[in-house]
Amino acid sequence: MGKETVVTGMSGGVDSSVAAYLLKEQGYNVIGVTMQTWDGKEAQEGGSCASAIEDAGRVAKQLGIPYYVIDVQEEFCRNVKRYFIDEYRKGNTPNPCIACNKYIKWGELLKYSAGIGADYIATGHYARIIKLGNGRYTISESAAGKKDQAYVLYSLDQNQLAHTLMPLGDYTKEEIRNIARKAGLEVASKSESQDICFIPDHDYAGFIERETGEKCIPGNFIDDNGNILGVHKGIEHYTIGQRKGLNLPAKQPYYVKKIIPATREVVLGGADSVFTDTVYVDNINYMAVEKLEKPHRLKAKIRYAHAGAECELIPLGNGQAECKFNEKQRAVTPGQAVVFYENSYVFGGGTIK
Repeated sequence: MGKETVVTGMSGGVDSSVAAYLLKEQGYNVIGVTMQTWDGKEAQEGGSCASAIEDAGRVAKQLGIPYYVIDVQEEFCRNVKRYFIDEYRKGNTPNPCIACNKYIKWGELLKYSAGIGADYIATGHYARIIKLGNGRYTISESAAGKKDQAYVLYSLDQNQLAHTLMPLGDYTKEEIRNIARKAGLEVASKSESQDICFIPDHDYAGFIERETGEKCIPGNFIDDNGNILGVHKGIEHYTIGQRKGLNLPAKQPYYVKKIIPATREVVLGGADSVFTDTVYVDNINYMAVEKLEKPHRLKAKIRYAHAGAECELIPLGNGQAECKFNEKQRAVTPGQAVVFYENSYVFGGGTIK
């Protein structure tokens, strides 16, 4: 029996580079792949995406593994960039990394691996894949602490999980850097990206204007009674719980409480107004069970950096559910993911309505 083949997604960073290294050490036939999500002009200008190909290619050469670049610009534009723009214009706050994981890092990479007859794909995520007693696969938290990435992987399906390897799950970030140094990998000390890869300047509204060729339309800041408090720059500039950048004089600071895209109004309130104990969830993907039949006690995270809080998840049918927290949570934001945990593994997750 020959060695199993694994296609490893390589971003040019230390995590995916060490993932490829560890898998080769474990005896797999490793193939490195970088997915090109940008156009040639951007690459020629020496952006981070261009350097990703160069760095990943050098690492693959060091490891002595085949390396390829596949073009997924169209898929990335449709499933990540377009989604990002559409969600902001609906008054939501999207999470493009979750969309990229589902449709690009898994959707396209699995398609490529199946086309060449590979057994698995692998990524440099800090998470573990486990198989539960009921036969279902799920994501379990890793040894990486705050670097754990289980939250952004909740949308993967059973087929994707069954054909994925995550070799970094048992390591911390510093341990991975040490492995890279000992292996002599050039990227051992490379800094990690904290930004949305296609908006390095953090100007989300500016990106939307450039991509669409349309200026953000100003509207009114209002209070709960509909009184006009001032004029805003366009709903694309705001998210729930935001305080900075409102530029409204007041005795007590205002916070964004609600965004109404139909009238382009942004509702403001005091600090207490952005707390709630009830969250409605759409497009739920259950990992630990096929379907939730009755209310279930779980722990939920409403954003990546959220510590998590105890709640009851109540199924409503049609991929929807109600989440009732024991205590009120701050800035529950439509468009973001809410991910449910049982013990240390992902029970499921969905999109906040």
